[in-house]
Amino acid sequence: MFEREQQDIQARIKTICAENDIPETELKWNSIPFSGEWGISISFFQMAANEAKAGKGKGLAVPQRAAQIAELVKASIGSMPGISHIEASKAYLNLYFSTPEYASRVVNTVLEAGPRFGAGTPKSERVMVEYAQPNTHHSFHIGHARNTILGEALARIVQFAGFDTIRASYPGDIGLGVITVIWAYDKFYRGQEPSGIHERGQWLAGIYVEATRLLEPKQNETPEEKTRREGFEAERREVYRKWDAGDPEVRRLWLETREWSLQELRDILDMLEARIDVWFFESEVDEPSKAIVDELIARDIATDERPNGGAVIVKIDEKLGLTKEKYRTNVILRSDGTTLYLTKDLALARDKFEKYHVDRSIYVIDMRQALHMQQTFAILKLWGFPQAEKCYHLSYGQVSLPEGAMSARRGRVVLFKDVYDEAIQRVLAVIAEKNPSMPANEREGVARKIGLGALNYSMLAVDNNRDIVFDVNEALSFDGRTGPYIQNAFVRANSIIKKASAENAHLDMTAPAQYDYPLSNHEVELIEQITRFPALVQQAASEYRPLVIAAYAYELANSFHSFYHAVPVLQSSEETVRFARLRLVAAAKQTIANALALLGITAPEVM
Repeated sequence: MFEREQQDIQARIKTICAENDIPETELKWNSIPFSGEWGISISFFQMAANEAKAGKGKGLAVPQRAAQIAELVKASIGSMPGISHIEASKAYLNLYFSTPEYASRVVNTVLEAGPRFGAGTPKSERVMVEYAQPNTHHSFHIGHARNTILGEALARIVQFAGFDTIRASYPGDIGLGVITVIWAYDKFYRGQEPSGIHERGQWLAGIYVEATRLLEPKQNETPEEKTRREGFEAERREVYRKWDAGDPEVRRLWLETREWSLQELRDILDMLEARIDVWFFESEVDEPSKAIVDELIARDIATDERPNGGAVIVKIDEKLGLTKEKYRTNVILRSDGTTLYLTKDLALARDKFEKYHVDRSIYVIDMRQALHMQQTFAILKLWGFPQAEKCYHLSYGQVSLPEGAMSARRGRVVLFKDVYDEAIQRVLAVIAEKNPSMPANEREGVARKIGLGALNYSMLAVDNNRDIVFDVNEALSFDGRTGPYIQNAFVRANSIIKKASAENAHLDMTAPAQYDYPLSNHEVELIEQITRFPALVQQAASEYRPLVIAAYAYELANSFHSFYHAVPVLQSSEETVRFARLRLVAAAKQTIANALALLGITAPEVM
């Protein structure tokens, strides 16, 4: 918002550094909380410290030299338009704005930028965010939803911050679990599949549970039961062998049932308003990953112990020259020549770096895979990819229910579609009770926005490393730290603006407003909250933490609710004050919408 002033001052600082032989240092501006005036501040402590390291500190202690530099800059600046006064305080240079100028600048900036308010300038790096990747031949449950919601929010944030962003999905479409479903479907259920997209996906998950029961040893198993189970296991192994050999019928059946799962996944991604740009499949990197193993052996990164009956391994700590165990030794190819998840992750990473020219790769993966991801990044570093330093594992905890943990093998899962549908039905019931005058043709759309907002926010408002006990009743609450509470702030702001427009047909909301009246504490707080948004977007992007925006959205909504209850807007006696507050309401509404959009949430116009 104050880039022009900051750039002007930074140019003067550069000149001062050149004239006084002071090493240039990257400087960071910070906001000064309101205390009669707003301002921004910059510290010269690091600059003085760097000067001292270079032996150029003129014999002064770092704090004294930093204060001297601040005084030099202050003297050079003199006076600037819109700045009420400048002070040098110890190591800091503080710039204070006239209150009317500051408030007007904030509101005008938001309303001129609109949906782009808070967006960062284009960055030079390309980011790939990998998420939304459940195994196929299962059904999408609430745990998968946490992964997808977290990944989509991060992708939106880094893109909004200015990074060229690619969204990628890497579904596990082969493995013993997938083969189990194909075997059981072919043996017991072929031709019985339901027709609906979600019904078919859920039906495959049911087959997996049933097949797992058939293949697991039972207590007090009779000889006949054991013989039957071992026969089933032999059949399953034969299906896997045929798939691996490229048997046309097994491959056809695999692709057909895989597509059923992918249809369900794509439909759910549409519900979540998540868009995947690149699809990788585990089955497609199996063979390329074997060639990578050969390359790593040839480059003495991997050790081939197959001649002695062992596997191909990477002694990661040894190769990195570490004396203490950190990454351990990892197998990248089994003795029978089959690959592992790690092997295929190496092949996928190479595609990201070489085919898609990715500079930063973010993996949204269960926190239980933390060591696996560290090992993957370490081997990529040994392999020579500089991007390995900018690979990041965005881990997340498990989602459980009030009644306990979920298990796909046992069939104890809560399907996302069921929760989504229930949320919509509950919101529709609230609308019927609280707002019966809402037209019937609008209710479904409003309920979907509120229901999805509740689900998304409940997943993003908790630190990603913490486990979640998902309670649909808490998520749908209109009070407290919830999606509907934040959406309601948007709706209240919208209702004020609509009412003002209805009462004054000639109201021009694009005209500038004057804030040369005593601002209330609630107005000050709301302006301060709005001002924080652009910097928090950059923080959330640099830290890969959607929680930063989720927490901010709540704080902004809370400030607006307080403003709404305490500050008269349409009832203001003075027309200039009324219009200034209307513009502030519009700026708050836009900022709430922008913050929610980064979380994959849309606020309805009415509730």
